[in-house]
Amino acid sequence: MRALVRVRMLLILCLSVIWLSACGSNQPSWKTYEGAQNEKSFPVPKEANSSDRTTTNAAMDYVRYSLPGLKGEKPIPDPYYKEIEAWGWQEEEQNDQKEQSGSESSYTFMKEGRIIHLTLHNGYFIVMVPKEKKEAVLEIGAP
Repeated sequence: MRALVRVRMLLILCLSVIWLSACGSNQPSWKTYEGAQNEKSFPVPKEANSSDRTTTNAAMDYVRYSLPGLKGEKPIPDPYYKEIEAWGWQEEEQNDQKEQSGSESSYTFMKEGRIIHLTLHNGYFIVMVPKEKKEAVLEIGAP
């Protein structure tokens, strides 16, 4: 009888550990990064999946990345913000306030005359590069 109770307790314990591990895996680790599809010098977490790249927008080169666990109503997670700065990007302050509305937060970053718009949402984020700025930078750097 005691052996049966111990086996049941062990089984419950194992299932609880598995369940807790699965629930905890939805949070991004913020440890490894790669260049964004539309601007290789701007970091995005490697665990983010690019689900949409719009080429029909005349004004913006737009890439949407899914990242479970991301909360749009909160500021950029500190490790990600530090990585953006480490890659040489500086946030452009707009009236000393972040643009926040409901479940999203918007940021603008600059580096060597290039501009990136980063918008955080619940479960995904968007990296946008103004096309005219991107083309102008490419023309200046062309031989």
